[in-house]
Amino acid sequence: MRRIEAQAPTAAHWNESEYDRIFAGDPPRLALVIQNDTVQGFLIANQIGPEWELENIVVAAGAQRRGLASALLAHFLDVVKQQGGESVFLEVRASNAAARAFYAKYGFAATGRRRHYYQHPDEDAVLYRRVIGSP
Repeated sequence: MRRIEAQAPTAAHWNESEYDRIFAGDPPRLALVIQNDTVQGFLIANQIGPEWELENIVVAAGAQRRGLASALLAHFLDVVKQQGGESVFLEVRASNAAARAFYAKYGFAATGRRRHYYQHPDEDAVLYRRVIGSP
C-alpha cells in the first residue's frame, strides 16, 4: 500500500505507523484492498457516527484506467449504506480536476473550501459530501 501511495502525487501521504494503525483498529477504519500478486488499489475510510470520511483512495499507476477506483468507491458506498450511514464526506486538492470529476460522477457535491489546507505545494481543499440514498 505504501509503495503505490508514494507513487501517487495526489494521494494522502501517511507514514508507516499510520498504516500500521489502520490494521490495528486504532481508531477503527475501513480498508478495502484490491490485489492480485501485489496491491493494485486501496481505499481507507473512517466512520464518525452516521457519517463517513473517505480518507484515501489510490490505484497503482500500472493498474489505472481499468475501473478499480470505481469498483472500490462503489463497494465502499454499498458498505456505508448497509451499515446505515447517512453521508460520506472528503476533501480534494483544488487543482485535482480528475478526482473532482470522478467524485461528481458518483454524486458527490462540493460544499465548501478549506483555505491553505494542503502543503507542498500550498493549496486549498475542496470539500465534498454525498448523502447516502442519493444517486
